[in-house]
Amino acid sequence: MPVVVRRPGPPLRGLVQTIVYRAGQQPQTSVEKILPGPETSLWVNLNRDAFRSFDDDGQVHRVPGAMLAGPTSRASVIEFEQGHAHVSVTFALGAASRFAGPPLAAARDELVPLDLLWGRSGACLRERLLEAGTPEDALSVMEDVLLQQLTGALALDRAVIAAAGALSRGVPVGQVSEDLGLLPRTLRRRFTAQVGLTPKRFARVQRMQRLVRDLDGRTCVDWAAAAARHGYADQPHLAGEFRSLAGVTPGEYLRSRINGPNHLRPAPPGKPACEA
Repeated sequence: MPVVVRRPGPPLRGLVQTIVYRAGQQPQTSVEKILPGPETSLWVNLNRDAFRSFDDDGQVHRVPGAMLAGPTSRASVIEFEQGHAHVSVTFALGAASRFAGPPLAAARDELVPLDLLWGRSGACLRERLLEAGTPEDALSVMEDVLLQQLTGALALDRAVIAAAGALSRGVPVGQVSEDLGLLPRTLRRRFTAQVGLTPKRFARVQRMQRLVRDLDGRTCVDWAAAAARHGYADQPHLAGEFRSLAGVTPGEYLRSRINGPNHLRPAPPGKPACEA
């Protein structure tokens, strides 16, 4: 079954990284824990009119089959159904606010039904995609809808993009504010409005992302050395960040990885993770 990727041209270029049609890549339904990340994306489920997520107690939360997945400040547990037929949109960092309407921070750690954001256009999007004759037609429908929903300036906030780059490299928040000539509260306000995470939370999430990419494929880790290499104060600081952001200990992370560094096999509801 196909995977078709479109990188749109102007005026969406620079705001939308990719629009993707994907089908048939999931042989069976699975539930996976996803590590936090600053990306915002749009998803339309072509298999069924629903997406399902789970809280820490295993309680199911359902949203309709067309939704916006906001940036995440902590790990989330998502169901990937058999067949996995979706159309998805990945927004450039800081660009989703041009399409989302309300402040992006309101979508943090949430799956937001598109009808709440776009009204009838969001409510009808799934039906329009199902009526498309080919994957390419479906991508064209999605691109047209994005153009209709595009509001505000096309250029991204250069200060926010520069801040995101520096924070992703590990530059402290205070130093980023000083380098950009912005008051800390000004940087926080602009960054949170456009990215959906505060600069401090964004920096913590990106530090963990640097760490887990470094650990990809490894089964034995010197945690003290890893902590020093990635800017943690010490090994207990690293362990505390794993528990806070991922809900697992470092040892449990290594044991539960599936499908790359950001996907984990979730522990049964109510069962605490144990250190290696």
